[in-house]
Order: sequence, then C-alpha cells, then structure tokens
Amino acid sequence: MTTLEQLQAAKAAQRALARAGAGLRGQALEAMAAALEAQADDILSENAQDLDAARGTVSEVMLDRLALDAGRVAAMAQGLRQVAKLPDPVGRVLESVERPDGLRIDKVSVPMGVVAIVYESRPNVTSDAAGLAVRSGNACVLRGGKDAFRSARAIAKALRAGLETAGLPADCVVMLEDPSRESVGELMRAVGLVDLLIPRGGAGLIRACVENALVPCIQTGTGICHIYVDRDAELDMALAIVENAKASRPSVCNAAEVLLVHRAAAPAFLPRLAQRLGKARREAGLTPVELRCDRRAAAVLGGEIAGPEDFDTEFLDYILAVAVVDSVQDAIAHIARHSTGHSDAIVTENAEAAALFTDLVDSAAVYVNASTRFTDGGEFGLGCEMGISTQKLHARGPMGLRELTTYKYIVRGSGQTR
Repeated sequence: MTTLEQLQAAKAAQRALARAGAGLRGQALEAMAAALEAQADDILSENAQDLDAARGTVSEVMLDRLALDAGRVAAMAQGLRQVAKLPDPVGRVLESVERPDGLRIDKVSVPMGVVAIVYESRPNVTSDAAGLAVRSGNACVLRGGKDAFRSARAIAKALRAGLETAGLPADCVVMLEDPSRESVGELMRAVGLVDLLIPRGGAGLIRACVENALVPCIQTGTGICHIYVDRDAELDMALAIVENAKASRPSVCNAAEVLLVHRAAAPAFLPRLAQRLGKARREAGLTPVELRCDRRAAAVLGGEIAGPEDFDTEFLDYILAVAVVDSVQDAIAHIARHSTGHSDAIVTENAEAAALFTDLVDSAAVYVNASTRFTDGGEFGLGCEMGISTQKLHARGPMGLRELTTYKYIVRGSGQTR
C-alpha cells in the first residue's frame, strides 16, 4: 500500500474505534499485550537483524536504545496492561453550563482522530504510542526510523493481531511501509487525514516537522537537561542525583547534559564528583563520564576545557558539561540561555533558593532534590508517554492519554432559536 492508502485506512478504522466503548478499548490493549508476548521470539529475531546492521555505524549507547530482549518485550506488554487500567480519557464532561434560555452546553473530551508519530531508533515507542492512541480512541500511524524498522514492523504486526482478536480493525494501528524521508513529508502534508503529528527524535527531525508541517504538530524537544548544585546542597545527595541523571541511561532525553555548581560548593563537590564519575566507575567496571569543564570548573579539576557548543549539545553519551556559577540567579540565567525546556533540577536545602528556581525556570518539568530521569510517562503515573512536549499549547511534559484528546461542545435544547 502507498502511504496515502495507509493513511486513508487509518482514518476509516478510527471511525470504528470512536464508536467502541472504554471496555472494548481496554480489552484491545490486553489482547495487544498478549500478542506481543506470543510473538516475542519473532520480534527479538527481527531486532537482532537491526542490531547487526547498526553495529559499527552507531555508538554502544545508541545500540542500547535499539536493543530489545525478553525483559524489554515483557515491559512493553506490561505497559499496555497498565494503560488499559487507567481511567478512560474520552467522554469526560470538562465543563457544563445551563444558559438562561434553557440551552445546556457540555464541553466533552473526544479523541484527536488520527495521531501520527515519527520516531527514530527506539522500537518500544511503537508499543507505547499504539497503546496510548487506541486507549484514547485514536488511530495511530507509526513511521519508525530505518535503524529499527524490522523491530518496529514486527511489534506493529503483533499489535495489529491483538486488535483483530479484540474485534477492532487492524488499521487502528498502521506502520508505514515506506521508511524514506518522503513518507515523513507526506505525513506533514496530510491535511484531512492526520489530526496530530508528533515527532520524537533528534533536533533535526523535530525542527523539520515543526517548521514544515501543514498538519497540527506537537514539539517534543531535545533534552539539554541541567542540574544545579546550590551552595546549600547536601553533597552526598547531589552526587547520587548527578550520577543517576547522567549515567543511569545517557541515551535518553531526560538524562542530564549540563551540571552547574555554586562557587561556594565547587571546591568540595567537584573533586568528589570527578572521583565518583571517573575512577570509581572505572574500578566498578562501569563506563566513566567525561567532564567538559568551563574555566572555573577546570581551575578546580583540570582536564579538558569545554567548548562553547558543549553547553548547547544533547550528548546522549557519557559526557557532562560542567560550569561554576556565582548564585542561584546566575544558574537560572544560564538555564534560560541554554535549556531546551525539557527538565531541569536544583539540589539544595535552602527553601528560598528552591522556590526561586521553580518559579523562574521555564521548563516542562522542574525538580527539587530529585533526578531529571523521572520525566517519563510511567514515572508520572501515565502508564507510558507519546513523547515529552516542550511547547506550551495543548500539552506540556509527558504526553499521556488526556493529552491525546481534544474537546467539543455538545449543546442540548428544546426547540430554542436565535
């Protein structure tokens, strides 16, 4: 099928899905989860081919984004079951008013319609996106990247089988057969067929969609996430938070890329940080983190001086840019210049500093004494997420079920005319 034919099929399937009740949509997710488990061997076999093709062309960290194993397939199935149990986002009466002339006006949540998602090398996005879309009454059009194409296609095949088992059209979930750039262009221009486009990937992909799409587009930003260690930080806590935020999984968008340290804390904190992220990790058989320091941090630690681009780079690797600042206000100003509005954190025992930071840092998620790695639909109680929106209209932060609905007004009368 051509991309146009696949979009038309998804549009037709969504009309059937819109008539399905919450119970049937929940049953469909249970069946989709069971199909993932039943076809796990096929999915892992296809993933092995993707990994073989990618080796030698991408970093080990990026290979980890691409890799599946039995545990990750099981986690995808569990994610679908969790979403199935969440409250139905469709049909909620958001507001209700009765006018003096007797008209009753209800503002009611409804599905978006056809939601298209363009993503790159994380095959589990296939399952997360499809599950959220179906549960919220939306057809889902998936356009995966070339690196994960076989894996995503196998996952989508299982999900479509689950839909049919539940009595819903398989085309409620469509995996585009064309992985070329032209298919992305067709999605951007699919006015009347695509109701919402969500790009989820690198800065180039997101920028291309936001700047060129003719259909409504949600900006899911790159994650240049900051942690600021204040002069009143508890340093053991700060060390644990920084290591988790940077090194637990550096290939994801909620990993920290920049560390800011108050000048009063720097002499005690930075040497301990270098030890913990360098020698201690190496001795434990873990990948050490490279620190790229501004001149003030380098005066404490020595080492490589950060280039000007290092504070505007989403490394997605074991690299952390480090700068020393004079105050919480300077940290806030630095973040305003360099943050992508994703997730930023302060570590402090000072309530006034924390309040100033949370008031003035304009990001989708702002943390006090916690790792940025929590910016995730599952961690926020949403089951999973369609992406992390860094814009301010309609949706911001992890996009779950409610963010995939819009609303309409239903007006009931008894013969009123104007």
